[in-house]
Amino acid sequence: MPYVNIRVAGSLNKEQKAEICKGVTDVIAKAAGKPKDSILIFIDELPHENIAKAGVLLEKK
Repeated sequence: MPYVNIRVAGSLNKEQKAEICKGVTDVIAKAAGKPKDSILIFIDELPHENIAKAGVLLEKK
């Protein structure tokens, strides 16, 4: 069973999450030959203050 964890800075709306999940599911199903109903996707939305790049905290856009 494929397991995918997607982490994003900030938040996504429901439509964005649905589009991402459909696209990721389609790619994995095709590339790995796995049935779509076996693919699990988890989306973690993280506050910008919990992510740093090059030693600097990300700023909210």
